[in-house]
Amino acid sequence: MAPLQSFLMKMGVNTSDHASIVSINLFVALLCMCIVIGHLLEENRWMNESITALIIGLCSGVIILLTTGGKSSHILVFSEDLFFIYLLPPIIFNAGFQVKKKQFFRNFMTITLFGAVGTLISFVIISLGVILLFKKFDMALLDLGDYLAIGAIFSATDSVCTLQVLSQDDTPLLYSLVFGEGVVNDATSVVLFNAIQNFDLNHIDLRTAFQLIGNFVYLFFTSTLLGAVAGLLSAYIIKKLYFGRHSTDREVALMILMAYLSYALAELFYLSGILTVFFCGIVMSHYTWHNVTESSRVTTKHAFATLSFIAETFIFLYVGMDALDIDKWRVVKSSAGKSIGLSSMLVGLVLLGRAAFVFPLSFISNLTRKTPEEKITFRQQVIIWWAGLMRGAVSMALAYNQFTRVGYTQLPGNAVMITCTITVVLFSTVLFGMMTQPLIRLILPHHSKPAHGVSSEPSSPKSFLVPFLENGSGEGPDSARSVARPSSLRMLLRAPTHTVHYYWRKFDNAFMRPMFGGRGFTPFIPGSPTESSNNVW
Repeated sequence: MAPLQSFLMKMGVNTSDHASIVSINLFVALLCMCIVIGHLLEENRWMNESITALIIGLCSGVIILLTTGGKSSHILVFSEDLFFIYLLPPIIFNAGFQVKKKQFFRNFMTITLFGAVGTLISFVIISLGVILLFKKFDMALLDLGDYLAIGAIFSATDSVCTLQVLSQDDTPLLYSLVFGEGVVNDATSVVLFNAIQNFDLNHIDLRTAFQLIGNFVYLFFTSTLLGAVAGLLSAYIIKKLYFGRHSTDREVALMILMAYLSYALAELFYLSGILTVFFCGIVMSHYTWHNVTESSRVTTKHAFATLSFIAETFIFLYVGMDALDIDKWRVVKSSAGKSIGLSSMLVGLVLLGRAAFVFPLSFISNLTRKTPEEKITFRQQVIIWWAGLMRGAVSMALAYNQFTRVGYTQLPGNAVMITCTITVVLFSTVLFGMMTQPLIRLILPHHSKPAHGVSSEPSSPKSFLVPFLENGSGEGPDSARSVARPSSLRMLLRAPTHTVHYYWRKFDNAFMRPMFGGRGFTPFIPGSPTESSNNVW
């Protein structure tokens, strides 16, 4: 190694830079391996991309341990900044960009109920559980702030893994509920976590509780508004300036940069970047995506999906490798039994905390649903409970933020909590993730899928051909409105003028789409995206 270092120094290459280059090469090679092995295991009902990446990360950590003689087990230290700033935004944006909007907003109140109220219930149960039970494990080094932070950390479901184990085509209702809840849940958990760090916990009273609730409501609506404004601004700019006449690259670049700008602005103003970029994706898919040229539609669809896929795989590979960080395990090696006991207790509290809100809140939600077909059945509630048990990178990032400094800790209590978080993340992702699809096949066979789960409009750019046909670019503008939509018609006849969706569509058609563009409302102007579509069809 010494000759290599001296050679690099003579060449003017810093050895630390060389180490970074080696790390990058290794990670890129492992990402390629994850893609290849994931493709080979595509038809395996027990495996998915996230579990494959976790296992490859674990195996890589073992190999590094063996090759370094037990001195090192990681090539990169887990960084919450890397996760929140670079990896999470493309995943959440693509989920909002691809989501079936009618299904999502039809269940929006239930999603908000699960994601906000449910997270608070889970937070209270987990926090009380660790306060009462951690005393038996001699965890006196932790204070009240640490206990409450643990409640927020383990209340955060893994919305990233939900994308891997649920399909919005096969189980649209479950997907919209579990993933939508996961997005709101992540935002709520981060808000709770930040509030715990900012509020004076030695003087908790009713006023502090109201401040916490008011802070969450403010963040929720402000973050959502910022994402919507960013999406509408991109739609208006592209609709008015018609970049596609000269360069489709500018259209694609503007969409990507505006999406990321919304997330960066949210973080700058201490809002929820998760909610902001999610709703920016929804608005962009509803307006902006229909204003660009055909080639830009294809490019953005695949570009966003590819970035999201790489970021997801990177996160699970990263978590798998970091799970074998020998430095943290050395600190807790004398208390392995304590770590196992605490991890088991935390898994139990996660199970209890989720059950405590899924079933009662589902009952409350069913009271507001008019027909039996719209109600969430008990079997579906079991799937919702199970699919939301996975804990992932958000929990890891919050745990590192609370219990480490720059990814490292030498305090026994903090090291125990980091190793417990890693254990719970690995256990829940592998076990609950592997069992979700088989459980769905067992509890919800194909013939019992609810018919109302089928979306009546292609509100996401999953397929770039169907929206073109519905734009009226095939045989005139009236052809878009003549497309048969039986489920939408039945719903309209059932409640013709009393649904929020009905009033929104009237407002959208009369004001929003004429101004910002969208499906069927892009004006025919020479050199515009509409002209290009008409020429194609």
